[in-house]
Amino acid sequence: MKAVAIVICAVTACLVLAGKLPATAGKLALLHPEPTKVSYPAAAGLTFAERVAYQRTIEDVYWRHRIWPRNSGENPNPKPSLDAVMSQAQLEEKVADYLRNSQALEEDWQQPITSGQLQAEMDRMAQHTRQPEVLRELFQALGNDPVVIAECLARPVLAARLVTNVHGPSKEPLDSSRARADNQMPKLMTAASAHYTLPTISDAPNGCIDDTWTATSITNAPDARNGHTAVWTGSEMIVWG
Repeated sequence: MKAVAIVICAVTACLVLAGKLPATAGKLALLHPEPTKVSYPAAAGLTFAERVAYQRTIEDVYWRHRIWPRNSGENPNPKPSLDAVMSQAQLEEKVADYLRNSQALEEDWQQPITSGQLQAEMDRMAQHTRQPEVLRELFQALGNDPVVIAECLARPVLAARLVTNVHGPSKEPLDSSRARADNQMPKLMTAASAHYTLPTISDAPNGCIDDTWTATSITNAPDARNGHTAVWTGSEMIVWG
């Protein structure tokens, strides 16, 4: 057993030193081994376990910027740690979810996500972000590696949007399609040799000012949410998705 542990530690250390994993990913990989339910092959050089580790890094950045009400009668407790509000299983499910979406797009609707689409999504994020400082922090947390950013930050957003766009009443239920993808070996189209360019994050204002509100009506209301998660913190409602 000691020999096995030494080999695992050595492999993980090599990945961290090579810049393929964030510094915290080694601990995560050892404490939470790769799930065995679904075997996802490496795409763009990333394994499922590596994707989960990067997802943890992304969620950590988001959580640090999450505003937590202070000294509120409805929510008197201090802001908890990320580990207290998001389990390893939830992180793994987030990764599995966008991989299933990618698989459904490819096999059910013949619309595989291409490297060009992922590059365009990264460019869109960089040009139109309303929080350039947060996006810059996300890029840095992912090592400013365009492949990791494309696969772990852009792919989940793009896959969810494309699935929503292509899924209609004439197609089979989305849950059924994704369940079938879960039972197959996902084959992501992004090749390991795909070339990405790290976009420059724009600091130009995008018309969003904190704590400002615009009245809506039936003609200018935002699109209805689909497949989202809603959480009540005790003082505010968070809609995610």
